[in-house]
Amino acid sequence: MESEIVNRVANSKLVTFNLEDFYPEGPRSILDISPWLLEGIVLQEKPFRTALKEYDWSQYKGHFVALHCTTDAIVPAWAYMLIATYLQPYAEKTVVGTLETLETILYAELIDAMDVSDFQDKPVIIKGCAHKPVPENAYIWIAQKIQTVAKSVMYGEACSSVPLFKNK
Repeated sequence: MESEIVNRVANSKLVTFNLEDFYPEGPRSILDISPWLLEGIVLQEKPFRTALKEYDWSQYKGHFVALHCTTDAIVPAWAYMLIATYLQPYAEKTVVGTLETLETILYAELIDAMDVSDFQDKPVIIKGCAHKPVPENAYIWIAQKIQTVAKSVMYGEACSSVPLFKNK
């Protein structure tokens, strides 16, 4: 007598949450400001402002931009703020830091605004193994947020998950 193979995962109430599904689409760019500094290290206000006025900012239309200085220059906050004013009509988001910093900020904002009420009293598995650059902090933040409503929180795949939290 053959017994029917039952897919217990498909029949369970387990909800899979994939951070990749929320990845903000759009090109990422890193903008090195050192070419606008004297010898790459000294900010001279007048030449700096002139260089910014003459720069083609439209190339960043629809981009997520990370402002960065590849030299050891001490860059005042107003310089990054000034650059951001030029990027504002074009860039989707501008931050100071690396591309990793940019991704972390994008996910922080996204998770903060996320409604997790659909996970109320459900077992949730947060899918791992991202193919897109999902920052590690995003996994922590979403686990903490989902934990407030879920019956349980796990990490990994349904066939091999790691339990993280169980509501008692």
